[in-house]
Amino acid sequence: MNDRRIVTAIVRGRVQGVSYRAWTKSTAEKLGLDGSVRNLPDGSVEAVFSGDAATVERMVALCRKGPLLARVDDVAVSEGGTEPPSRGFTIERG
Repeated sequence: MNDRRIVTAIVRGRVQGVSYRAWTKSTAEKLGLDGSVRNLPDGSVEAVFSGDAATVERMVALCRKGPLLARVDDVAVSEGGTEPPSRGFTIERG
């Protein structure tokens, strides 16, 4: 049985201006996850992932590295969040 899981991840480090949001969207779509990603005013990135529990866990692990030019210092994950309003993965304005 596949359990649906929703997490919110706050990614800190050099994650803005390095295509982190585009990488997150592309990676999440390849994994079949729903959700969204956006820049936050403090320089971090917030992502909400919704999908199969094991796949969400894999995505969070991938976020700890990010795209080539990123430097990820920390990924804080909290359970839950708002179920995305539609299927798919979107980049939102911060």
